[in-house]
Amino acid sequence: MSDKVKAPRPSWVTSTIITVASLILAFIVGSFVMVFTDAEVASTWGYFFSRPSDALVASWDKISATFYAMWVGSMGSWVAITNTTAEAAPLICAGLGVAVAFRAGLFNIGAQGQEMLGGLTAAFIGFSIKGLPIFIHLPLAIVVGIVAGAVWGGIVGLLKAKTGAHEVIVTIMMNYIAGSFLAFLMLQPAFQTPGRADPISPVLEWTATLPRLAGTRLHLGFFLAVAAAIVCWWLLERTKFGIHLKAVGLNPNAAATSGASVANVTILTMALAGGLAGLAGVQAVTAPELLTGTPTQMTGTIIGTLGFDAITVALLGRSRPLGVVLAGLLFGALKASRRTMVTMANTPDKLTDLIQALVVLFVAAPAFVAWLLPFLNERKTKRRSVPVAKVAEA
Repeated sequence: MSDKVKAPRPSWVTSTIITVASLILAFIVGSFVMVFTDAEVASTWGYFFSRPSDALVASWDKISATFYAMWVGSMGSWVAITNTTAEAAPLICAGLGVAVAFRAGLFNIGAQGQEMLGGLTAAFIGFSIKGLPIFIHLPLAIVVGIVAGAVWGGIVGLLKAKTGAHEVIVTIMMNYIAGSFLAFLMLQPAFQTPGRADPISPVLEWTATLPRLAGTRLHLGFFLAVAAAIVCWWLLERTKFGIHLKAVGLNPNAAATSGASVANVTILTMALAGGLAGLAGVQAVTAPELLTGTPTQMTGTIIGTLGFDAITVALLGRSRPLGVVLAGLLFGALKASRRTMVTMANTPDKLTDLIQALVVLFVAAPAFVAWLLPFLNERKTKRRSVPVAKVAEA
């Protein structure tokens, strides 16, 4: 019998398999939901045992039509691809903000508030300052938005480092504060469009708008998101700060013993996370509208659920920059295909939200996925004593 012991599977392989399996499971469960929430298709299952082909064919037609509509809306043409990139850009930036915090052992639920502050300040710079050239106005709006998000996130890090306040509780409260602050300011004369009663800002100057490719929604923000991912990778993998950040995430006490300042790492990490989320907010506000190129106006609801979607992106991307980019593109594709799902397959666009929720459920429960896929569980091998002769020969 051979004395060789099978090497354990690398953790990244298992992690990748679980992530892909989670996606597949989410789409499978979503398929069941779309079948049984369609009254016409569901009715065919009422007489399944007498005419099973009717139910199977109707279900297959519904599922295939929906996924084909998803493909057409997200990847079916050059315009569809650019729609995906436009939806993905803020998701990638916000997802990076959550992922960086995860790597330091921090749960940044405050991306929503950080995006609000980033978008609000960028919008103010965009519509209040006039006459600047685009190479000054746009960078100024972007930098101010990033700084606003970084300050909002840094406050959380400071409270965590100096008082021990739990970042989850603090970020949730900071979200409420940011939302209320946004709602208040949007009704003030300095922010509200003259003559309007609803909370909406004046139109941003075109010089504060992200340049786009004519006829599409592909704009500078997507390239900024990819650049942000590259910078995050370099920061985490190639710098002393990145080493300390990951060490604090694994074991704060051991990191402190090795010379890392846990307090400084916590503050800087949350500031970095907030800055990335702030950049996502900037993109949500300064990205031009489809085809017309009209700059968006800041509203109280323009951020939507971007900050909470970012948690899904970070989880699916396993808190790795490359993974976050891929996850952001996936969820960007889902969002871009909402309209075609309704028009081509008569499927509610809320199905994409359900799929996102299912992805979170399965990704957050790797033990359940491993139970469904028994081959993921490594077989325990008995340790064998190695003869002294063998060691000597080696």
